[in-house]
Amino acid sequence: STLFPYTTLFRSLTMMVPLLHHGMVLCGVPYSESALNETSAGGTPYGPSHWAGTGEPQSVNDHEKAICQTFGERLARIAMKLR
Repeated sequence: STLFPYTTLFRSLTMMVPLLHHGMVLCGVPYSESALNETSAGGTPYGPSHWAGTGEPQSVNDHEKAICQTFGERLARIAMKLR
């Protein structure tokens, strides 16, 4: 069905409302992280990720590690401000 992407998005957004109401905080990777532009197997502004492939498994590369480090530091700073 051509409506599938829209219904999935709608469900995701409607499921977020109660979580936001209870204090959920959205946190992503800032665009200032240069590794976002250099990675080929994962890592998005929405958060760290890794695609290992379907054949020979790929290990996490230095760009993905940098994205994870940046995300963790940002998440920790936000958590400290919320305490």
